[in-house]
Amino acid sequence: MSRPPLDLSLYLVTDTRLCGTLGVPATVSAAVAAGVTVVQLRDPAADDAELVTLGRAVARELAGTGVPLVVNDAVHLVEAIGAQGAHVGQGDTDPGEARARLGHAAYLGLSVQTTDHIEAARGADVDYLGVGPVFAQTTKPDGAEPGGLERLGRIVGLSPVPCVAIGGIGLEQAAQVRATDAAGIAVVSAICGQPDVAVATRALRAAWDDAGAPV
Repeated sequence: MSRPPLDLSLYLVTDTRLCGTLGVPATVSAAVAAGVTVVQLRDPAADDAELVTLGRAVARELAGTGVPLVVNDAVHLVEAIGAQGAHVGQGDTDPGEARARLGHAAYLGLSVQTTDHIEAARGADVDYLGVGPVFAQTTKPDGAEPGGLERLGRIVGLSPVPCVAIGGIGLEQAAQVRATDAAGIAVVSAICGQPDVAVATRALRAAWDDAGAPV
């Protein structure tokens, strides 16, 4: 694997509806300036042309920041958008097929919910696992049942690659997640649609960083 390791500390998954009038590009810009380390472009309601337009606008905001952009599921649009990789779920593109299409320079993430999913991921050249939902969440109505911190810890302990936790994570949960040795927290509504994106992001990043500070 020739790709530099990702800093998964604070991983933002975009939500076009939640971002509202501020919009996704402006939300991403403010969040990255305040401490987001990876951005995933996600908009299941957009068609390919709309996703490319939105993705290119986000990529422009990220230019020069060093923060990578990954595209949810739409592996075939990564190059057109100018993103640095993709993220696939259990029901999306097979990770082996995704890697073959992306090549070895791009990042690839995979969503998992159970320890069985880890076994399936071992043969795939993925950079990280997205584990969740950990807690109850409302952003993704068709999401799996929350697995809790115990399952997260088991998956983190068995995974051959770093894990980022997602699902119902806010300020109060950041320290609990870090105690499992997860590499980071992924959030949607904790940033998208907040009254002040920068303030919300700084608070989340501080909660994560403080949880890992020496006592």
